[in-house]
Amino acid sequence: MAARALHASLIALLLAGAHVPVASAIGCRGDIAATTRVGTGEFCVLGFCLYKAELWSARPRFSPDAPFALVLNYERSVSAEKMVATGISEIERLATQPLPSATVQAWRNDMKRAFGDVSRGDELCGVYLPGRGARFYANGVATAQVDDEAFARAFFGIWLDPRTRAPSLRERLLGGGS
Repeated sequence: MAARALHASLIALLLAGAHVPVASAIGCRGDIAATTRVGTGEFCVLGFCLYKAELWSARPRFSPDAPFALVLNYERSVSAEKMVATGISEIERLATQPLPSATVQAWRNDMKRAFGDVSRGDELCGVYLPGRGARFYANGVATAQVDDEAFARAFFGIWLDPRTRAPSLRERLLGGGS
């Protein structure tokens, strides 16, 4: 019980924007300010599953305007270069208008800071901080904070935008599906 209260306190600090110098897989999977897991699902292509995903929200129901965490538990190895290239490609595809090349390059650099190569069993987590941006973790260790609200919305849109390439995963993350 005391550990649960400590976890909730650490998460509250994290979501408030305080620097928390501890491994924070707790912050991604635990009680994000005493909330619940919204949904889970797998991202699979041609029968090969790349990762399992979980969405956690700081409210009893998911709201894109409240803090949330997206956790990806990898089942296969992926290079950082491939993750960044795919992420940027999806962000550009989902953009309502062409993004300036300087913005794309800045976001590419932010993603390079946030993500390294992953192997089976690795966990990546992104925490959305409304009005600020996002904070990223690899295996519980903070890797980057990006203080850019537009980047954060575009990045998490890869999974949560209605036009995502993985609509069934989106549905499951948002609590639908079986």
